[in-house]
Amino acid sequence: MSKVKQQKPLCVWNPKPLKRVKPTNKKRLREREKTNPFSFLGQLIPLAKTGLPLWMLGLAADRLRADMNRLLSFLFHQGILDEQFLQLQQLQDETSPNFVSEVVNIYFHESEKLLRNLRSLLMDREFSDYNKMGIHLNQFMGSSSSIGAKRIRNVCLAFRAASDQNNRAGCLSALEVLEHEYCFLKNKLHELFQIQQQRVLAAGVRYPMQH
Repeated sequence: MSKVKQQKPLCVWNPKPLKRVKPTNKKRLREREKTNPFSFLGQLIPLAKTGLPLWMLGLAADRLRADMNRLLSFLFHQGILDEQFLQLQQLQDETSPNFVSEVVNIYFHESEKLLRNLRSLLMDREFSDYNKMGIHLNQFMGSSSSIGAKRIRNVCLAFRAASDQNNRAGCLSALEVLEHEYCFLKNKLHELFQIQQQRVLAAGVRYPMQH
């Protein structure tokens, strides 16, 4: 039988023995516990800047990685995202840690302007400029494709088909679906970015994160 290699501990730390704190010296005991609240375990445990033991941060990082993978798997399985989003993620590294969130936030900003314009056009009782609507939809489809927002792009295609037929009722229906899909995507990607920020904190990486 092959020997199973023992995994290295998450934190290798050999503290010097601490002097026993006299029970009567409550002030010193309180000061030590303020510095390291985990000292009740018998010896001081190394803390990260977050105030948590390093071994806890390792477990938290693993859990957050699993949470992120589950969320991404769901978004791809449901056809909400496609491989273009993965290509964006590959461009992100320690030199540009906020690359994906910055690109997506620009997309959100531009998309909300396009949605307002589309609704404004359709709410006008004298509306007849379907060519202008088509221009907005082409912009929406292009930006959605660039970040891998597959389902929104497909809704835009259906919207465009109704617009090409001058079908106002069909356009109104498509707009409602588009607004719903946009809000769903925005909420899910914000959730994903929050998990990523928590992973950065858990891993102890010291570059700035976008708020």
